Amino acid sequence: MVQQGDFFAFTPQPACELIYERAFLCALPPAMRADYAARVAQLLPPGGLLAGYFYLGENRGGPPFAMPAEELDALLAPAFERLEDRPSAAPLPVFQGQERWQVWRRRSG
Repeated sequence: MVQQGDFFAFTPQPACELIYERAFLCALPPAMRADYAARVAQLLPPGGLLAGYFYLGENRGGPPFAMPAEELDALLAPAFERLEDRPSAAPLPVFQGQERWQVWRRRSG
């Protein structure tokens, strides 16, 4: 089921098991990244998946706002373990070949 709402305020029913990422995190101002990570961790139960395309790189400015891979790892690793990481098979031109398909699983506890 797909639901539309304020990501930071709504309570989905039923609870999420998967969050699909595509150009949302990179559209947020960098100051909101910690809020994003906390919210996806809150929305997903242990074993739940965060999957999608992440815009990784050193480019500054935006939107879209790229982030170094190490920053994404530091942002998500406390609550998630990365299961997959590969280049995008169909990158969007705006991301200049810097999109990566990643799947993260919510850690238990």
